[in-house]
Amino acid sequence: MSVSIVQYFGEQNSKCGYCSGTNCSRSHGMHAYRLSCDDYQELIDRGWRRCGNYCYKPQNDVTCCPCYTIKSDALEFKLSKSNKRILRRMNKFLRDGKRETGESQTSKNGDGGDVEIGDNASELQPQLPDKKPSVIDVDHVENLAQSRAAQEKMIKTIETLEPKPGDDDQSASSNSSNKFSNSNPPRKKAKQMRLERRQAKLGTSLEQSQTKKMPQEKSLRDFLSAASETDKYKLKLTLVPVHGAEFERTLSQSYKLYEKYQIAIHNDPPKNQEAYKEHLKFSPMKHQKNEDGPEMGYGSFHQQYWLNDKLIAVGVIDILPGSVSSVYFFYDPDYSFLSLGTYGSLREIDLVQTIAKRVPALKYYYMGFYIHSCPKMRYKGKLSASYLLCPETYVWLPLTDDIRNKLDAKKYQRLNPAATDKDVNEFLNQHLNDVQLLLDARTCITYQRFIQMVGGFGERESIIEYCKLVGKVCAHRMVYVNMS
Repeated sequence: MSVSIVQYFGEQNSKCGYCSGTNCSRSHGMHAYRLSCDDYQELIDRGWRRCGNYCYKPQNDVTCCPCYTIKSDALEFKLSKSNKRILRRMNKFLRDGKRETGESQTSKNGDGGDVEIGDNASELQPQLPDKKPSVIDVDHVENLAQSRAAQEKMIKTIETLEPKPGDDDQSASSNSSNKFSNSNPPRKKAKQMRLERRQAKLGTSLEQSQTKKMPQEKSLRDFLSAASETDKYKLKLTLVPVHGAEFERTLSQSYKLYEKYQIAIHNDPPKNQEAYKEHLKFSPMKHQKNEDGPEMGYGSFHQQYWLNDKLIAVGVIDILPGSVSSVYFFYDPDYSFLSLGTYGSLREIDLVQTIAKRVPALKYYYMGFYIHSCPKMRYKGKLSASYLLCPETYVWLPLTDDIRNKLDAKKYQRLNPAATDKDVNEFLNQHLNDVQLLLDARTCITYQRFIQMVGGFGERESIIEYCKLVGKVCAHRMVYVNMS
């Protein structure tokens, strides 16, 4: 398993891409040399988000435009009338190649949602800090951390195997109680039994009768499976790992598409191909495959949309243990009439639904940030089964009209109505001793050990701030680079 290695940059102030305010967007940032997919899942569940190797967490209580992490439960997702209309339009275009007239045209901004053509959404990527991360040998540091973790695990295993007083008595008591644990199952209620007998007389089960009454609604997969051999156009989706050879083979085409999109939609041409790669190729996550994981593995990918042999759209995504997280989306403006933004979101939801059949825990689609104070950024809340993350307790709450009304009244809200609820993953000062520090190319030790060696430490408050932001779990698993 990969070891996460980060360097904390502290508080960042920059121009806001939503309200265009000067130096009013506030966040905390860090450079991620490497992140395990598990740790990044933990981080986005605490309001973090990445752009390349840079990770940032908005200071929602003080920033100009609070950003609430939003996700949709793909297994509970229901198609809206608008969704179905977009799917039918795409299928018709693939079938006969004709563009519908009189349809309202929408496009997708870079962070994943629909805006009217001509109403260019602001660039939503964060302004990267001027500070450069320390230069380290990432693989060497990972080996250092893994060796230290293995030693600690061995010590804990030995401690666990040592017998404790009273263990035998407790085991005997447990075995005795188990003799009586498998008692007869509870009897069915009389009403349920009568209903089952009635259904048996009719020659049908209760489930079958309910199925007959409820007509089956056409699913997302049904719409996406409508392709035919006689179609004029073939739309093919390929999932390309960003660290693989196929990405490099198609790099020229994807960069040209990105450049065309940035100029036409955002009037913001990229500097060069290297800037594109820094933004949308570089990722702190390795491509990893597990036996019980998704077939394509975990990590960062480009989902490429090929219309015959032409690349018309790219969805940049991270596949994580509990979700597919949308990083960016860009497309050929010549095909804006197909509402490729929304179509791309539906395709990414379909990807989650497909993976969930093999990995049930991976059932969420993360759309990034929901910015209620910016009206043209509210589109993300239109997907069904959507949830917002409470910025204080880090629990998920359904995005309801009640929450929307609260955000109308005041742009920053705790969201969680339970006043006594606290962050269950809260980092406290007493947890500081187990934080891992990288001091130089050869020294990776715990904070406790470091203090024993050198005494006082001027970076203590900065480390505590970082730990509180990433939470106790990540604060103990990730390596904090402190080589200043």
